Amino acid sequence: MARDRFTPDFDPGGGDTLLSSARQDISVGRWQSLRDLLRATGPAWPVRGHRMRLLAAACVDNSSVESWLAAEPRGGDALVLRAATEVARAFHLAGAAGGGAPVERRRVDQAVMACLQGAEAYPDDPTPWICLISVARLYPAGVRRQELGRWWDELHARDPYSVEGHLQVLRYYSARWHGSHGLMYDFARDAAGVAPAGSALPVLLQVARVEEYRAASEEANGRRDTPAGFDRHWDHDEAVGDVRRSWQRWLTARSEEPPAPEEVRHFNYLAHAACYAGLPDLAGPLFRMVGPRASRSPWSCTGDPEKEFVKWRKRSSRGA
Repeated sequence: MARDRFTPDFDPGGGDTLLSSARQDISVGRWQSLRDLLRATGPAWPVRGHRMRLLAAACVDNSSVESWLAAEPRGGDALVLRAATEVARAFHLAGAAGGGAPVERRRVDQAVMACLQGAEAYPDDPTPWICLISVARLYPAGVRRQELGRWWDELHARDPYSVEGHLQVLRYYSARWHGSHGLMYDFARDAAGVAPAGSALPVLLQVARVEEYRAASEEANGRRDTPAGFDRHWDHDEAVGDVRRSWQRWLTARSEEPPAPEEVRHFNYLAHAACYAGLPDLAGPLFRMVGPRASRSPWSCTGDPEKEFVKWRKRSSRGA
């Protein structure tokens, strides 16, 4: 019998070849392809946000965005990318500090100022406001409710159903940052309830369940086995019902076509939830749609991401 040589593809770009090419150029110090890519993307906000986030991550430890700004100091695209990069650098410092050590406030303030400059340079773009909501998590006490609300209103006015924007608010409200599990779930349910047909916003409930599980795992000293009291975290009635409702609200009217690159993470979250909820009738079609394109989160929260993805893909295939 032939061996299954399937290997998941953890490309963070989700198969966006133009984005991958631009990221490679960053590694050798070329910034012109960043300009060309973002100009070609235009106001396709989900695509633009996805590309901006991944370009910023690639710019963290080099001077590509600064070189671009030296050539085009008033360029809207360049200033928005600088904002996203400063936020990514602040989170990189937070990760490097480890142990819950706060990032120096000056660095967080610097990222906030870059976001406000990006918003002024490109007024229609929701990305700087998403970045502001994201970096707000790094203030030890968060930000004032009125300030967060103002940033949210600015984002909502530009892209009311931004999945990435909602995701950043959800994480801000999580127990790991400046809220609670209850507040996080309330936000996710409210967003799912107002999402238009075909929007991926209902998957926020699956993201919330992963966030809760991750917080419990961290409290258990980072163990990857099931945290105490969490043996039914994924497959109790409410969790199972949430998975089915997310499928119905998001994917019922959709043909089984591959997801766009910016949707790959969302598909992986729903597939992970369907697997752990014991719903092979949903997991199977999701794996067929996503193909080999995997995202490390959420699979990494329940084990080795490659082994998890391959194991559950095989199980769903047998079930089908």
